[in-house]
Amino acid sequence: MLRFSRASVIALAVCISACVPVTTAPNLLKTRVHDVIIRGGTVYDGTGAKGRMTDVAIDGDRITVVGNLSDSRGKQEIDAHGLAVAPGFINMLSWANESLIQDGRAMSDIMQGVTLEVMGEGDSMGPLTDSMRKEAIEQQGDIKYDIPWTTLGEYLDYIVKRGISPNVASFVGATTVRVHEVGYADRPPTPEELARMQALVRQAMEEGALGVGSALIYAPAFYAKTDELVALARAASPYGGTYISHMRSEGSRLLESVDELIAIAKEGGVAGEIYHLKAAGKPNWDKLPAVIAKIDSARAAGLDIRANMYTYTAGQTGLDASMPPWVQEGGYKEWAKRLQDPAIRARVAQEMRTPTDKWENFFQAVESPEQILLVGFKADSLKKFTGKSLAEVARIRGKSPEETAMDLVVQDGSRVGTVYFLMSEDNVRKEIGIPWVSFGSDAEAPAAEGVFLKSSTHPRTYGNVARLLGRYVRDEKIIPMEEAIRRLTSQPATNLKIKSRGQLVPGYFADVVVFDPAQVHDLATYDNPHQYSTGMVDVFVNGTQVLRNGTHTGAKAGRVVRGPGWKPVH
Repeated sequence: MLRFSRASVIALAVCISACVPVTTAPNLLKTRVHDVIIRGGTVYDGTGAKGRMTDVAIDGDRITVVGNLSDSRGKQEIDAHGLAVAPGFINMLSWANESLIQDGRAMSDIMQGVTLEVMGEGDSMGPLTDSMRKEAIEQQGDIKYDIPWTTLGEYLDYIVKRGISPNVASFVGATTVRVHEVGYADRPPTPEELARMQALVRQAMEEGALGVGSALIYAPAFYAKTDELVALARAASPYGGTYISHMRSEGSRLLESVDELIAIAKEGGVAGEIYHLKAAGKPNWDKLPAVIAKIDSARAAGLDIRANMYTYTAGQTGLDASMPPWVQEGGYKEWAKRLQDPAIRARVAQEMRTPTDKWENFFQAVESPEQILLVGFKADSLKKFTGKSLAEVARIRGKSPEETAMDLVVQDGSRVGTVYFLMSEDNVRKEIGIPWVSFGSDAEAPAAEGVFLKSSTHPRTYGNVARLLGRYVRDEKIIPMEEAIRRLTSQPATNLKIKSRGQLVPGYFADVVVFDPAQVHDLATYDNPHQYSTGMVDVFVNGTQVLRNGTHTGAKAGRVVRGPGWKPVH
């Protein structure tokens, strides 16, 4: 055995240290630099885990570190002490398809931390025929735009190329593919037409659609039978698609409509989701527990059934939801023409005021025409009625509410945007407490300026998420913050099979929000809806900051988020 004296060991150490190149010493102490570090916030990772105080690093378009970054520095540093840090929020029901063409900033939603707009409730922006394109241009309201696309995938690429702040995704509309092949007729598709409708669904799925969306209370979607919808779901099934639906009824036949959705999902081999879960109309409010029980039972049996909701007691649609589907056959022009026939008007008025389970009659679902708010007119001559109730306008005109509704549809050249007060506040609270419910505004994403001020809107347009986080989470404590964030992020991302989004995880896309839980408030009201919510501080989309200290940066970093069946075209 070799033995060394203490002196020889020290001499050897000195020799070794002298032989190490001096350039390595600084490398041992070098600080790692990230593009962005968000420091000291309460980080909610999106999984439902409780928030923890830590740091988040962003490099390029990805999250790179979630943890202690005291030994690192950022080219940009954000002090998030006292603030919440979360994945960007997913709007499961967005009508931003036109507003993003007008203004890609998506102000109302970015100001609430929404980083992904999911569109396609029944109608989608493609596929189109030449006649559909012409009709869509004719029906445009305050927002005017060209339509250079044909397919849904082309539309999504088009708006990203124009520049948008949030990411976008879409279902393909069951109504859209029906009109593409059948038009507005009240009849089943022929076998050949149905085969072409299925082919359109498959094409959309390969372009990145998330599944098939329907809206069955409206003509011509109302004319589709269950087997037609099953066939469309089967076309989406091999691509991992979801069937998502504004069901055939949310009122008198609510339970039967839930059964239909579950059957379509089961027979179509797809997951099923209910758009804006609700029990509409006071006589139906007590049906909600039975709805929940049906869905819980289906889930326990292995079916993937879920729902989304908005956090308000009023819905927004049009005066078409107050009139029977038969009078609307053939599209708007035929509808308006019929409404000028005295005999037909008398029959429509009688059916509007008669309770029924044959069609979804929102005129009956509200307690009185005072609870029908007119918010969207095309015609400048009618905009003076914006924000007034149907009852108020009827009094001004000296006619019945039924006659007034018919007159307005004819005179405006549209279905007229309408808010209906239909739901129970207690039911809204119950729905928020359901773990398989996510959230969608069912609204556009406008700015509180310019052309958007020509019409009113529903306050959910500006406040759906903020109302959840402020009123129902912070103030009423219906669910904890971590659960609300899970259902705004990882839950919808998982449901839709969207990869690498919805969680704060290294390697995921850097859709990140920083907000003040104490200051989150929805300010929009029915009387004054064009008001931004407060409390959102910073928003990143794909690593680019689109909101800084509560002010939009003007950045448009949004991308198309494509479904699991997407097949890139090389």
